[in-house]
Amino acid sequence: MSEPSYSLSNEQLLNVLALYQNGIAIHVGEDSVIEYANDSMIAIWGKDKSVIGKSLEDALPELKGQPFIDLFRKVWNEGITISGTDTPADLIVDGALQTYYFDFEYRAIKNNEGKTYCILHTATDVSARYLSQQREQNLAEEVSAINEELSASNEELIATNEELIESQHQQQKLYHELVEGDARFRSMVRQAPVGMCIIRADDLLIQEVNNAYLALVGKERAEFEHQTIWEAVPEAAASYAPVMNNVITTGVPFVAKEHYLTLVRNGQPEDVYIDFVYEPVKLYDGSVTAIMVLGIDVTEKVIARLNIEEAEERGRLAVEAAEIGTFDLNLKKRVMITSDRFNAIFGFNGPVKWETFASVIHPDDNTARLLAHDEAYKTGKLFYEARVIHPDESIHWIRVQGKVFFDADNKPERILGTLLDITQVHRLNQQKDDFISIASHELKTPITSLKASLQLLDRVKDNPTSPLFNKLIDQSNRSMQKISSLVEDLLNVNRTNESQLRLKKTTFNVNDMLESCCNDIRTVDKYKLIIQGDKEAKMHADEHAIDQVMVNLVNNAVKYAPDSLEIFLIVEKLDNFVKISVKDNGPGIPQDKIARLFDRYYQAENSGFQNAGLGLGLYISAEIIKRHGGKIGVDSELGGGSTFWFTVPVAE
Repeated sequence: MSEPSYSLSNEQLLNVLALYQNGIAIHVGEDSVIEYANDSMIAIWGKDKSVIGKSLEDALPELKGQPFIDLFRKVWNEGITISGTDTPADLIVDGALQTYYFDFEYRAIKNNEGKTYCILHTATDVSARYLSQQREQNLAEEVSAINEELSASNEELIATNEELIESQHQQQKLYHELVEGDARFRSMVRQAPVGMCIIRADDLLIQEVNNAYLALVGKERAEFEHQTIWEAVPEAAASYAPVMNNVITTGVPFVAKEHYLTLVRNGQPEDVYIDFVYEPVKLYDGSVTAIMVLGIDVTEKVIARLNIEEAEERGRLAVEAAEIGTFDLNLKKRVMITSDRFNAIFGFNGPVKWETFASVIHPDDNTARLLAHDEAYKTGKLFYEARVIHPDESIHWIRVQGKVFFDADNKPERILGTLLDITQVHRLNQQKDDFISIASHELKTPITSLKASLQLLDRVKDNPTSPLFNKLIDQSNRSMQKISSLVEDLLNVNRTNESQLRLKKTTFNVNDMLESCCNDIRTVDKYKLIIQGDKEAKMHADEHAIDQVMVNLVNNAVKYAPDSLEIFLIVEKLDNFVKISVKDNGPGIPQDKIARLFDRYYQAENSGFQNAGLGLGLYISAEIIKRHGGKIGVDSELGGGSTFWFTVPVAE
């Protein structure tokens, strides 16, 4: 008798999936909205059930900048399967961002028509396996490296042993001659005024050491008797054993000046500087039988010199970092020694006479300079600010400070001082004053207009049907819009200065953006915005920021080409960029103005071209495009109209 067929309900199927030990989840839509995730997947993500119903980007914001969200989108759009093994992913688990490794699969589940209706997402945390493999691999590499080092060390030891054996044979031949001169040599060592230590070459056994050497290394004589040199001074072995071996091998002396090392003197480590020599003592056949070490402690001398050099270097770096010029003026000989920076600030390529420096002081400031010197001869302090005229006729501001030194008769003899170029400070102060003046003027006009409109409205408030009522409201709105525009320019330029211009990039159709931008211009019904070019082009950018750029450029065309009633918005595809141009048929722009059009506060600096606003619109537009990785510019000629353009990367 056959069993009746039985179909599992959706809830039963989900309960079965929940028992699956590895992570499994079901996502829907291009944004990978999480429709289902079993407990294992929730644990892998380090989240809770609240992620159900959220997009993957909202549920796991730490995935931004990682490839997984784009991979989900690709699987959904292309109906494919993507999998990976030992794939790293940075996830926030227990409040900490950590790197985990997974075997995963994103599989598109399609209906009968072949359209993807969900993505089956499986994942297995293989971090322990992956890290274990890495540790095993690293351990294998370390073992291999150690084996190679051991092999090399064995070869060196073999070579050294062979040399020692050969040296011993030669030593036996000359033994009798060495015995005869040994007494005289030992006596010379003991009486030497510098530290001396004689070391046998074949086994590095200490043969003789004088008291000066014992004092140098801070040891007792008993610590040197019947010891090798590195047994007696083990702290120096790592650095100098190879050097001594090389002297024994080559027979070439080693001379060290102010070598830094740490010696254990009287049981305490001390950092010292030593002048020493490893001098090979040779037999008649040139073989090295011993090493004579001569050493002098020069620690105090070196520390004193280093302190002086450090102080000088700190002073030099401070002066260079501040771009300060320095001078030494001998008032009696009328000779001045100057630094390169001092000469450059005055506009000279090299040192010149004191009188030459004084001759380039601006005539209007020379009296103040002379008065400052007269005051300095009384107080000992020199200070003044003045303008200097460079050979190219450019004007630069300088600040001079100095100290006067007097001779035994209390007469001024010498001035040591510094020179600072403060041209930029004066220029910025002037820009600030100009900007405040322009901002005040530009805000005053719409505020005055708004005030007048409100006063008139107050008079007719009891008669809202008056024709004047609607007209005054329109005037008030226009004044308020002007004030808002000026304030927005100020806020935008402040954001760009403080690197607060955050971009929220999306992919959008350029033509759609152009159709919806510049509504304030369209509503006037005077100017016609004509869109031309590639209507299918897309770009990956901050749509609001690009809209702002378009508004600035179109407003710029309306302002400076008011008779050009047709403004063309042209879209072009150039390799990996989209180029948007705003073209008018106005009077054009002089060539000498074009280079500075995108400078901040350009109007404040040059009213010859621009004559309204704060001069920030084009500057802000340039900053926005630069942060998108694009370029901005203008093509224009007098009488031929102007074309402002910019490029932005295409959609990814």
